[in-house]
Amino acid sequence: MSQKAERPVLSGQRIKTRKRDEREKYDPTGFRDAVIAGLEKTGGDLDQIAKFLVSAGNKLDYRRYGEVLFDILIAGGLLVPGGSISQDGEKPRTNYCIFEAPEDMEAMRNHEQVFVNLMRRFKYLEKMFEEEMKKVLVFIKGFTPSERIKLARMTALLLCNGSVPPNVLLVLNNEHLIKDGIALDFLVELFVTFKQEKGMQSLIQALKKGGLESKLMDFFPPNKRTEENFKQVFLEKDLTEIIKLHKAQASQEAKRELQQTLIDDINDEKPHSEITADIKEFAQKANIPEHEIIVIIWSTVMSLGEWNKKEELVTEQAVRHLKGYCPLMQAFTSTDRAELALIQKVQDFCYENMNFMKAFQKIILLFYKTEVLSEEIILRWYKDSHSSKGKMHFLEQMKKFVEWLQSAEEESESDEEQKNGE
Repeated sequence: MSQKAERPVLSGQRIKTRKRDEREKYDPTGFRDAVIAGLEKTGGDLDQIAKFLVSAGNKLDYRRYGEVLFDILIAGGLLVPGGSISQDGEKPRTNYCIFEAPEDMEAMRNHEQVFVNLMRRFKYLEKMFEEEMKKVLVFIKGFTPSERIKLARMTALLLCNGSVPPNVLLVLNNEHLIKDGIALDFLVELFVTFKQEKGMQSLIQALKKGGLESKLMDFFPPNKRTEENFKQVFLEKDLTEIIKLHKAQASQEAKRELQQTLIDDINDEKPHSEITADIKEFAQKANIPEHEIIVIIWSTVMSLGEWNKKEELVTEQAVRHLKGYCPLMQAFTSTDRAELALIQKVQDFCYENMNFMKAFQKIILLFYKTEVLSEEIILRWYKDSHSSKGKMHFLEQMKKFVEWLQSAEEESESDEEQKNGE
């Protein structure tokens, strides 16, 4: 059976590629020119701009040039590294963009709707827009003070409506933006706008969601990273909740460090007198009150135990384990509040760790015998200061011991009265 002979190919011959197989040349400048030409025809009317952008999406390749599109809508032209506008072409920039809009919030909200409508129509632009915002925020040093204010206000609006996630702000934690105070000024303007739009609580939630709540001091220039300066900056803008958030975060970090100090000291088998001295020194520097220290000690000590899964064995095991730490605990229950914090923490722990449900009374009895807890605080806890967790179970468990304490107290009062009578 004969086969068709292959045609000979001349050496160096160019194989003609079909037009549909050719990859279209990347031409952001051409895309920019087409978008700017369309924007100019609208006369700056934002409703007409929104309509043009939707209709142009059927002809222009937004999937390929989404970043260029957002450059134009934000800055008016093609952004180049550093934040300046590319000057290539006859019409490199349009005035119909955020940077050329008035600073007032009404103008910003009107521009916000252009972005919202555009991304609602072309969902694939959402991820591109997130990347665009990260890029643009890195460029803010190259923008004018007025452009930064507009961008901060617009970014706040976009965070409020969910167009971009709050973690985009992390790119501002950049040395060249921080040292001149540019990043801080931008964030403060953004926070003020966000608070006006959605309230302080929503702003705090956004900061936590974006992972910024523990990094706020990092945005201050190195020579201005003091608690007093932090307080002053946010007080001036009526952002007191930011100060509270910062203090809470600093306190949490200090508590984690205190816990690690305690673990290290225990692992190094330091005597309790040295551990006590270390904790008191650290707590004084970090301003951690005693009622919080005792809770940290309890949690740390209990985390070091390897507990038997059998409920009947856990109680004696816990008592043996805690006995060695009673001198340490006694050093940090010098106030009624600290004692009460400890007994409430023990109650919560026993409730949350079901194997310890029957251990509560024995643990409190141990603390009473070793003078970690006083009878006055145990009686107060029993009467009205207990936690709601497992309330009836633990009150029943403590009933006989409390009755014994009360009778002993009555006998003591009776003896005292007799002595006074004599």
